[in-house]
Amino acid sequence: MRLLGDLVDRLAPLFPNWGSSPALSFLLVVLFGAIGYTASRYVVRLFGRPVAKRFRRQSVAQQVLRLIRATITLFFLLLGAGLVGLELGNIVLSVTVFSAVIGIVLAPLVGSVINGLFLLADEPYEIGDMVELPDETRGFIDDITIRYTKIFTVDNTFLVIPNDVIRQDKVTNLSAEDERTRLTLSVEVTYESDVAAARSLIESAARKVDGVIEGGPDIRIGSARYPARPTCYIDEFHDDGVILTLRYWVDRPYKLLTARSRVQTAIWEQLEEQDVDVEIAYPHRHVVFDDTSGEARVATREAAERETVDSAAVRGESADTGADTDADGDADTDADGDR
Repeated sequence: MRLLGDLVDRLAPLFPNWGSSPALSFLLVVLFGAIGYTASRYVVRLFGRPVAKRFRRQSVAQQVLRLIRATITLFFLLLGAGLVGLELGNIVLSVTVFSAVIGIVLAPLVGSVINGLFLLADEPYEIGDMVELPDETRGFIDDITIRYTKIFTVDNTFLVIPNDVIRQDKVTNLSAEDERTRLTLSVEVTYESDVAAARSLIESAARKVDGVIEGGPDIRIGSARYPARPTCYIDEFHDDGVILTLRYWVDRPYKLLTARSRVQTAIWEQLEEQDVDVEIAYPHRHVVFDDTSGEARVATREAAERETVDSAAVRGESADTGADTDADGDADTDADGDR
């Protein structure tokens, strides 16, 4: 502050009449603000790389450089305000009153800033990491600020998510420290197949796919260790066959669907080329006929025919009754006529 006051005292004689007019005062403050913004860009360009090398995380380095730019710009703004006669105490008081008035309106923004500081401190992900959101959207972290996180999705779109929102969601980091990712594939073969040969062929086919880890030391996750090579297990005895589950690791998580498709294609080709007794299962239904098969249908058909005959007989009797009635009527009429 003392340095700022000395500079104001030295530069004040150069601007003797600027404080007399509000328009000129405003113009001077804007001018110094523009000078400060331009100077901050040059400072960051000159010293940005040495400053960034001092930090392990790129996101933290970018925040430090943004802070340097904001400090230089604010310094020139205060310098211009001092030249037009605005005291720092009045500025602070005005800012305090203004902040108290609009504090409720800016509460979400303040929450994003606080959560942004927590994100920078907790390090759940870093710029360049591939993440997956709860709606299965995948993308790369492009930028992390104290207000929002920018994600460049694999669909070539940008997502700008406030930090208070993304910090509450379940974000899966697919490339935090170890980019190797394990995938699972289920293959169902018939009970008549050679299950041991099927397991061996499936493992062999997966090892030949580019991007799949063929073998090597076991991969450690926490306190457990898992085989790095593709491994096929008997998972379940299903209604239509035996379910074999293949577990394999890919070296990069960026094209998981492509890797899965290649593994399935290799397995299909391997089973088709090899002369082994292995068949992919599909639903089967066996229909069994015994001595009583069809009796219910015959009985039903006979009952329907009997009902048809009875109905016809009833309609015939009704017709005969109607004819007799007509005959009796005619006879009575004739007798009456004769009388």
